[in-house]
Amino acid sequence: MTESTEGKQIPGRFKPGQSGNPKGRPAGARHVALAALDAIGSDAAEGLLKTVIQEARNGDMTAARIILDRVWPARKGRLLTFTMPKVESAADASKAIGSILEAVAAGLLTIEEGQGLSTILESQRKALELTEIEARLTELEKGIRISL
Repeated sequence: MTESTEGKQIPGRFKPGQSGNPKGRPAGARHVALAALDAIGSDAAEGLLKTVIQEARNGDMTAARIILDRVWPARKGRLLTFTMPKVESAADASKAIGSILEAVAAGLLTIEEGQGLSTILESQRKALELTEIEARLTELEKGIRISL
């Protein structure tokens, strides 16, 4: 059987926004073990970097990849250029999705790029649809108030 805690707490014991332990660890303070690990890491970082650079110069491709991945990270996307109709209403979204489908079929966009754009369009369609519904509801409410 579970016991209810309702009514057992002393009312007003802690004020909203006040810590239950005002003498506790200050905000932003780090645990001692983490601070020690950071110190060890910062002491060893320079030596490790020099070793990795030297290994890369000696032809170690893994070491070279470690360095190059930090200097020139892989691009996550590309600039897309294709014609898409302007979307100003929920109905326009269908035309825009059609243009994305055509671009994928023609090889101008990858399937993943088409899916990403379609997701964005779906979000915009929902927002536009909600705006249209809100406007219609406001008009209906005005009509009800006038007739009362």
